[in-house]
Amino acid sequence: MSRKTQNQKAWFFVLPVVALVAFNAIIPLMTVVNFSVQETFGDNMFFWEGVTWFQQTLESERFHAALLRQLAFTFIILAIEIPLGVAIALAMPRHGPWVSVCLVLMALPLLIPWNVVGAIWNIFALPDIGFLGNLLNGMGFDYNYTRQPGAAWFTVVLMDVWHWTSLVVLLAYAGLIAIPDAYYQAAKIDGAGFWAVFRYIELPKMKRVLTIAILLRFMDSFMIYTEPFVLTGGGPGNSTTFLSIDLVKMALGQFDLGPAAAMSLIYFLIILLLSWIFYTLMMRNEEQ
Repeated sequence: MSRKTQNQKAWFFVLPVVALVAFNAIIPLMTVVNFSVQETFGDNMFFWEGVTWFQQTLESERFHAALLRQLAFTFIILAIEIPLGVAIALAMPRHGPWVSVCLVLMALPLLIPWNVVGAIWNIFALPDIGFLGNLLNGMGFDYNYTRQPGAAWFTVVLMDVWHWTSLVVLLAYAGLIAIPDAYYQAAKIDGAGFWAVFRYIELPKMKRVLTIAILLRFMDSFMIYTEPFVLTGGGPGNSTTFLSIDLVKMALGQFDLGPAAAMSLIYFLIILLLSWIFYTLMMRNEEQ
């Protein structure tokens, strides 16, 4: 029997991709690992530290506080954006010319660069000249996000909800329009109400897209940096200093490369672990 010769030339088309991935991911990651176990004082002089920076980070109250703020922010915006996005998707039309209009309006916030979003809300929420600040203060609320931690948190959460709820809306809407009309006709014949249709038809059909939405919003919110940094700079005090902002302050502000590298690896592992837990639990519920 004659053997077919294998053509290995296809690897030449893959090599550029491999090189790009190595340059963008593997090499920087190895550099971070190198700094996380050593100390440097410049002139490429390194001193072995082992796991000292990891132990220091895990025992640091500063790291614990930033992690708690990050977890609180993530779960707050998930609790708001997922139900709100589903509600807006349910209210959107399924047929007619208004479908395109609604989809374009929903996509607009996602097209704005992150630093521009922070700058817009920085001006929008200023207590003296901003529309939101003037409105809230005019209604009798004492609002100043530059001085009050509660107001800063409210503004950061509101900004994120405005920016990213559209992503949940578009994903949920894609799941809704994929439901065949026969399901709704059968529900109408059976006399099912709005909540029954949502509970037994729409929600089960949206489970997969909602799983994607939750995972995407969880990872994005846990890595948020640009918007709150431009808006509040992590202040007032450290009230909105999330993990990403604290990491940049440590690496660039204090130039503590060893502790910053160790913290970035711990940060990465936390995101990886929590994303895996989220995905496992949601897929297990879907199978049940």
